Amino acid sequence: MNRTIFSRQDLMDSRPRRRLALALVAVFCFVAPPASGQTPVSGRDQGFVPYSEEPIRYLSDRVNDPVARLQDRIDRGLARLDFEAEHGYLKSLLKQLDVAVSSQTLVFSKSSFQYRKISPQTPRALYYNDNVYVGWVKDGHSLEIASFDPDQGAIFYLLEQQPSDQPAFVRATLDCTQCHVATGTRGVPGVLVRSIYTRPSGTQATYTSSFVSGLESPLKERFGGWYVTGTHGRQTHMGNVFVVDREHPERLDVKAGANLVRLVDRFPTAPYLTPHSDIVAQMVLAHQTQMHNLITLTNFQTRLALHAEAGKKGASGRSSGALSESARRQIERPAEELVRYLLFAAEAPLDDPIAGTSGFSEEFAARGPRDPRGRSLRDFDLQRRLFKYPCSYLIYSEAFDALPEPARDHVYRRLLEVLSGRDQDPAFARLSAPDRQAILEILLATKRGLPDEWKDARLARRDACTSGPKPDAPASRPSR
Repeated sequence: MNRTIFSRQDLMDSRPRRRLALALVAVFCFVAPPASGQTPVSGRDQGFVPYSEEPIRYLSDRVNDPVARLQDRIDRGLARLDFEAEHGYLKSLLKQLDVAVSSQTLVFSKSSFQYRKISPQTPRALYYNDNVYVGWVKDGHSLEIASFDPDQGAIFYLLEQQPSDQPAFVRATLDCTQCHVATGTRGVPGVLVRSIYTRPSGTQATYTSSFVSGLESPLKERFGGWYVTGTHGRQTHMGNVFVVDREHPERLDVKAGANLVRLVDRFPTAPYLTPHSDIVAQMVLAHQTQMHNLITLTNFQTRLALHAEAGKKGASGRSSGALSESARRQIERPAEELVRYLLFAAEAPLDDPIAGTSGFSEEFAARGPRDPRGRSLRDFDLQRRLFKYPCSYLIYSEAFDALPEPARDHVYRRLLEVLSGRDQDPAFARLSAPDRQAILEILLATKRGLPDEWKDARLARRDACTSGPKPDAPASRPSR
């Protein structure tokens, strides 16, 4: 059963609705001055996206995200959430949603509506998988959740940290979009990771910049307000340290926060599920949040373009299936950006190798899928870039598969052009010929629903392997 607002919402008690209005800052964003720096987002220039109106109906349509599906199983007695004193429903929820504990990252900036309970001594813990983000605050009254619906993007929920025979997720609708539809989410309901200059109190230093992190982000502008465990060589970042110079707040002692492999000397780690805030988990988180937002943007803009086209044709009596030039541009602009982000075209390179501490890298990579040669888009490089085969694993997601046909067709066509080598646009110069060949082979072996032209590419590769040059005949032995 799909839901918009669960039936138990009105039974939660009489706490002010204002709590839901604040819940928007709960997942990843920090309400601060406009982000500057490293994430050029052309989708931000595409204008206001009327997500609450036809045909999107974000605020009124039923949803089918992982949390909505879990609530349905709970209601039907097919699943249950177990409450325990220290963490409430956290452990049980992560298990039900298949979210790895090793994904834990710790943020000490006051970036949640439960900000009073967040500080460098009591950071907020975030956990995630490919479709869900969960936030936990020590002694907090709610779990904070963003769950991605294939069609509607990020759906925001709260789960009260009180024992109940029938725990219920409360969806925050209109209140949430006040913060989670912004330039940092590309104008659609989404999530973001922000890096800020943080005082020892956990608040942002006045008049300082903030950075929205994505794959384009150089390491030196990441992790402000976050704890980070792992090694990264001579590279530096903004994590693990605070503003100490009020006159020059941007002069951080970044060396003091570099290459930490343990946090026990920084704050009491015992209350947390793991003592880590893994640097690799942080890097994947930044990539994934903006990937989710781009998929949602492409979905919304395509649906809006098709809706407008249908209206025009209805008014004029036309029945042609061809798209107008304006509709085609509206669809292809975000779709093209999606292709570039999928292929890590603008990824900030690593200057030194990085390594995590929590086992996240191994657990993430083990989730596959793998081709007959054992290769996966989830395999890490961590020497000069994040992934060994730079194509986002979210190409396997429900949200990607739910892209409306014109956008999905464009993305597939452009991916094949780039990976086959037919497109040598300098924008994809970082993809070497072996990179392209490996990614193409992995997708041909593991990605369901590829268009017919991809099947032709599979046959062409098979023919090339079976009809290649024959080995030379063995040389005759010289006569004695």
